[in-house]
Amino acid sequence: MTKQPDNWLDDVPDNEEEDEEIIWVSKSEIKRDAEELKRLGGELVELGKNSLEKIPLDKNLRAAIELAQKIKKEGRRRQMQLIGKMLRSRDERPIRTALDKLRNRYNQQAALFHKLEVLRDRLVEQGDDMIPEVLNLYPNADRQQLRAIIRNAQKKEKATNKSPKAYRQIFKYLRELA
Repeated sequence: MTKQPDNWLDDVPDNEEEDEEIIWVSKSEIKRDAEELKRLGGELVELGKNSLEKIPLDKNLRAAIELAQKIKKEGRRRQMQLIGKMLRSRDERPIRTALDKLRNRYNQQAALFHKLEVLRDRLVEQGDDMIPEVLNLYPNADRQQLRAIIRNAQKKEKATNKSPKAYRQIFKYLRELA
C-alpha cells in the first residue's frame, strides 16, 4: 500500500456542483411518499368515467387506471401498486388540483341541495308567507306555479299521507331556478 502525500486534496479540482448541499432522504420518507401516491391512485380508480376525463392524465396512466377499475381482489392491489409507481415519475400536482376541484364541486352541489331541501320544507310548512322570500332569492320564479305546487303538497300529501310527488315537484322547480 502506498502512502498518499499530505497535500493530495490539492489535486482534486474544485467543482461548484460538488459544493452544493446534498439532501438525504430517508427510506421511511420515500415509503411514505410512495404510499401517498398509491392512495392518490386509489382515489383516481374510484372516480367515474366522466370525472376521470376531467383529470389531466397521460394515455398510459389512464389505461392503467381503467384496467384497475375492471380488476378485482389481488390483481387490483398489484395494479394499484403499478399506478403508484407510474405516478412517481410524473408531476402529480395538476392531478391533485383537478381532483380537489372535483371534490369542491361535489361539496358545493351537496350544500346547494341541502339549502333547497330546507327551503322546500319551509315552503310547505309556512305556505304563502314564504313565497316573497323565495321570490327575493329567485326573481324569475313564477308565483302562481309555486303557490299551486305548495297547495298540492299541503292538502293532498300532508293530509292524506300520499307519496311525496308535490314535494319532489317543489324541489325540482327550486333546483331549476337555482
